[in-house]
Parts: sequence; C-alpha cells; structure tokens
Amino acid sequence: MKRRLLAVVCVTASLLTACGALPGSGAHRRTVTVWLMKDSASKEFLKRFTEDFEHKHSDLRLDIRIQEWTGIGEKVQAALKRDDKAAPDVIEVGNTQVAQYVDGGGLSDMTLESMRDWGMNHWLPGLAEPGRFGTHQFGVPWYAANRVVIYRKDLFAGAGIKQPPKTREQWLTDTERLNTGGRQGIYLAGQDWYTLSGFIWDEGGDLAEESGSGNWEGTLGTPAALRGMDFYRRLQALGEGPVDADEEHPPQSGVFAKGRVAQIVAVPGLVQAIERTNPDLKDKIGFFPVPGKTAAKPGAVFTGGSDLVVPQNTDDRNGATAVIAALAGAKWQTELARTMNYVPNKTTLADAVAGEEGVAAMAAGAAQGRATPSSPQWAAVEADNPIKDCMTKILGGADPATEARRASGRITDILAADGT
Repeated sequence: MKRRLLAVVCVTASLLTACGALPGSGAHRRTVTVWLMKDSASKEFLKRFTEDFEHKHSDLRLDIRIQEWTGIGEKVQAALKRDDKAAPDVIEVGNTQVAQYVDGGGLSDMTLESMRDWGMNHWLPGLAEPGRFGTHQFGVPWYAANRVVIYRKDLFAGAGIKQPPKTREQWLTDTERLNTGGRQGIYLAGQDWYTLSGFIWDEGGDLAEESGSGNWEGTLGTPAALRGMDFYRRLQALGEGPVDADEEHPPQSGVFAKGRVAQIVAVPGLVQAIERTNPDLKDKIGFFPVPGKTAAKPGAVFTGGSDLVVPQNTDDRNGATAVIAALAGAKWQTELARTMNYVPNKTTLADAVAGEEGVAAMAAGAAQGRATPSSPQWAAVEADNPIKDCMTKILGGADPATEARRASGRITDILAADGT
C-alpha cells in the first residue's frame, strides 16, 4: 500500500477536522487506490461510500479511479506486474476475467477472509465459481446481472395466460399460444449462446470441461448439451428471430418496441431502451425468471457481473481487504443493488430488491447462475465463437450431433493454445 502525506497542510481547526488530523484520528492516512469500471456505480454512490468508509477507517484514504472496459485486460495485466507505489490495491474485474489474471500469478489468495469473514457459502455461484481455482478464492463477488424473460402483460392476458410459466414445457405451451395473428410468441436470435448455455446447464451439460490432466475439452456434443440445444431450437421456432445473427443484430430492444413480440430474454435494464422507443408500452411490460425443468426452481442462467481482486504487489493488504469487506458487505451491497438495479452478491440479500419486479426476477434466476468455463483461454473462444456457427447450422437444419462435435473440436483446439 502506498503511504503518502495528505496533499493539503491543515492549519486551522476546520481544516484539521476535514483532514482527519484531530487527536485520535491519525495525522497521516494511507491511500488505498481502487480501480472501478465506468458505470458500475454512480458518482453519488461512490461519494456516499467514500465518506462512510473514510469516517470508519480514520487511517485510510480512498483514491477511486474509474477505468474504461476497452483495453482493460492489458491494463490490468500491466498493473499486476508493477512494483511502484502507483499500482492499484483493489481492482474490479469481470467475473469471467479472473482466470486469466490468476493464470499470470498476479492475484492475492483471498480464501481465508472469504471463509472466515465474508460468508462465501452464500455467494452467487455465477460470481463465486469463476473466482475460485481448486480450493482457493481469488475473486470476491461484487454485483451480478443476468437474463430474465421480459414479456407483454397485455398480450399474455389477451391469450388467456393468467400467470407466467414456471416450467420449460409450460413456457413452450404458452409461447405457442402467443405465436399467432401476426405476433411473435418470442423473439430469440439464433446465435444467443448465453441463453443456450442456461438450457445446457439445466440438462447437466456444459460448454467445456477440464479433464483430470488439466486439459480443457469442448463438450457441446454430449447428450446433455444436445438436449439443451434441442429445447433452444423448439423455443426459437416460435418467433421470427434470425438464425444467423445474435441478439444485438438487430438490437432486440428495437424489435420488441415495434409491438409484435410477446417475449424476449434479456437483462431487465433493456426495458428503458424499449420504452424510450415506444412509450405506449410503459406499464405493459413484466418480468419473470427463465423457467426451469420443474417448478421447484428457475432455470440456470449465465451470470454476468464483477468480482473484486487484490494484486499480489499491494503493499498494504489490510487496507485492500478493508475496502473489499465494505464493498462486498451487506450494507453497501443493498445500497448498490437498489441504486443500480443489480443483484446483490449473496442469495441471502435477495429480499433487498424484492420490491423491484425486474431485479427480483434477476435475483431468483441468479441463485441458479453459472459462468463460462474458467479456462484462461475462454476469451479466445468467445472471440472466434464456434458456438454461434454451430447454432446457426443446427437451426438451419444440419445434423445437431455432427455440428456439435465439430464445434467442440474447435473449442478444444482454442483452449489448448497457450495464449502466447
């Protein structure tokens, strides 16, 4: 941790109070440098957090520096190798990015604090699992967001559907009923592989798995993964989503806003864009978790979000862990979730967002959340993305088993690369 004198010399009683230099408050505060990503938290939230944290930790001062997502991987990797006092002490990283930083050996092991102090047994699995390697925890969950079903309440009521479906089979039945009269039962792009992943996980499969020897293999060709793909095919057919494009081409918010679509699968925040485009839909839109195989629990979903990590090169681990303890603790988790419409990092905090329909649906799904395989090379898979090509071919009528084996082979090859 960097030790710095405060830049301002306190010469009056009022300045002494502001600088925290009154008796017992500590004349020299140590600075904790925190890198957070742009738009992860509002300026107002960060101001409130900083004031509260510095009031409770009179020996510490926060220096929060906002980072852009573009190029952040290279910037973090460089920071983890620095040995000067300007290096960050706490860094927010995407939950699926933790693996590449652990692979480089630059992160501190946070297992002890996670078990002893931070209640890791209640963390959302989609945030906790990507930050865990073997029995060691390197990434501490901060916040989550995941897909739900965004639907038209008026169209459901008009079709005689009194409540949202809770099972996948009922979802198919209801969607088929809605898919009539020039209306799409659901708009599901053919290459929405995040949504497909949830169906595969529900069936007990995965996109790739690590063998006992430490090698990774693509597993789209397993019976479980093929069952997940078959459900996706049946659901996708109840609308007019393009088989050769993902959910951003065209943006599905714009498609939904035209008024002919009963459902999409997306994060709740997308409704803001929908209502800006078509204000007439305000108060007509609802949310429910992606249904599961049974009504006992929602379906699995890909969990996006962020973890907090501590570089090994910090020179004040105690200060860094104090920041994480506060950001990941119940008080500021609740505040962040309500301010930013996120899912809190623990299942035990779901009640904090129960009053927000979209966030509550996210929280219910997040309890079944998963993340992409924790290989350091997974980012390269997404860049090439043989999963998308596989989906397009299967939806176009190609043999599922053949295409899945081909895509799995490509995934295996990419994960076998050393990244150099």
